This record gives sequence, structure tokens and C-alpha cells, in this order.
Amino acid sequence: MSETLSRLAAEPAAFYAIVAVLGLLVGSFLNVVIHRLPVMLKRSWQAECAELAGEEAVPAPAAERFDLVVPRSRCPQCGHPISAWENVPILSFLWLGGRCRACKTRIPLRYPLVEALTALLSVAVAWRFGVSAQTAAALVLTWALVALAFIDLDEQVLPDVITVPMLWLGVALNLGGLFAPLEASVLGAITGYGLLWTVYHAFRLLTGKEGMGYGDFKLLGMLGAWLGWQSLPVIVLLASLGGALVGVALILFRGHDRNVPIPFGPYLALGGWAALLWGSRLAEAYLGAVA
Repeated sequence: MSETLSRLAAEPAAFYAIVAVLGLLVGSFLNVVIHRLPVMLKRSWQAECAELAGEEAVPAPAAERFDLVVPRSRCPQCGHPISAWENVPILSFLWLGGRCRACKTRIPLRYPLVEALTALLSVAVAWRFGVSAQTAAALVLTWALVALAFIDLDEQVLPDVITVPMLWLGVALNLGGLFAPLEASVLGAITGYGLLWTVYHAFRLLTGKEGMGYGDFKLLGMLGAWLGWQSLPVIVLLASLGGALVGVALILFRGHDRNVPIPFGPYLALGGWAALLWGSRLAEAYLGAVA
């Protein structure tokens, strides 16, 4: 194992190529997670609500198993089962001309874009940390952030089944100080959650509106657990700046209703990923700018 790692360290091009292929494969799986996990959660919530109300749970459509593995991927328009060769990341999309092989319905462009984005971010992580334990851990965090960002864009929800285990994983990894000292990790989780919790309630008291959701609190707490409390100002600054710029652009150029909330999770995810790779440099640049 150590010999293989040494070879990869000596041949960075091969290392990046392996990570890129891995990123494409994971990106393909993330498309499944982004689509299916919200449906799974809604069905679970409906069953729990029915149980609390003392009612018989309404069976899921067709009463078939539905999770991240079953049923097999199929065209939502015609039900054509997607074969292995039709599911090769990016290449199958290009080979099929972006359409279902059976009914010729257009395949959403976002599927290959998620695959390409995941591969690109994965290679950036490998370039930043090299052949190391940090790369392995940072890849897991990156993939989780991609899933969370797109789920929040689609459904305006950040699932606890991702944020909570990832928060504890960040603390566990930092028992050995992988990204931050343990004390900074624990304080990061507490401060990250508490910061947005305070902002949420202050905004609600002042305006009578809810400015964000509890999932945002947990996401920032998760990032604080991974990167330490010192990373939080940079993450919040980048997320707020990105959210403000996109929000203004949507209002000016797309006629977006100001009363319709814009998900904050994708911007927190982007800020967290940037802090993962360049946190100390960004913090130094910020302090230099305000000094």
C-alpha cells in the first residue's frame, strides 16, 4: 500500500487522472442521491406524521422499494431501464446526443454537469493536498457539499442524514488534528450552529419573517467541525457575498420575486469548500484588506 502511494506521489498526473475518474463515478452516484434522497425523506416524514396522528400510513406508489439502489435507474418519461453503457459518466450523454435511447426525450444537462463538477472539484482537492489522508477526507467532504448544494437548490432542504453524520465525522477526524485542533473543531461546531441560530432569531424578531432554515445552522456547524472556528468568518463572508451577488442578479435580470427565498446552503457549501482549500490565505487576505 505504501509503495503504491509512493508511486502516485511520484507521478502526480496519474494520481490526478485516477481522482478525476473517481470523481466522475461519484458524481454519477450523487445525481441519484440528489434526486432520490428528498423523495425518500418525504415518504419517511409522511409515514411518521401518519403514525403520530394514529392513522394508517398511505403506501408508497406501487408499494415498491425505493432507495439509493432500488429501483434501477430509468427514463422518467417512458420508463426505459438505463443500461450500464448508457450510464457511463459524461460519455454516455455525448454518445446518446443528450436524449433517451428509447423515446428521445432530452436528458437534463445537469446530470453531466454534476459529474464534471464533482470530478473537477476532486482534482482540485488532490492538487491541494497531494497523496495524503487529508485528500481522502477532503474528497468525502467535497462530495457531501455537492450533494447538499444541489438538494438545497431543488428542495430548499439540507438533510440531517448528511449534515449530522458529517459533523461528527469532522470532529472524529480532528481528534488527530487532520484539519484543525480538536478544541477548534468542537468550538467550530458550536459557534457555527449558534451564529446562524442567533441571526435567524434576530431577523425573525425584527421582520417577522424567517430568513433561513435550521439546515443552514447544521451545515455551518458541520463546516466548523471540519475546519475549526477560525474558518467561520471566511465561510460566512464568502457565502453572504455570493448569495448577495446572485440574489441581486436574479432580481435585476430574471425578475425574481424578492419575497421568494433563495437557498443559502449552496453558498455556504461553496464558502466551506473554498475555506477547505485556501482558508488561511483567504483569512490573511481579508485581514489585510480591513486592516
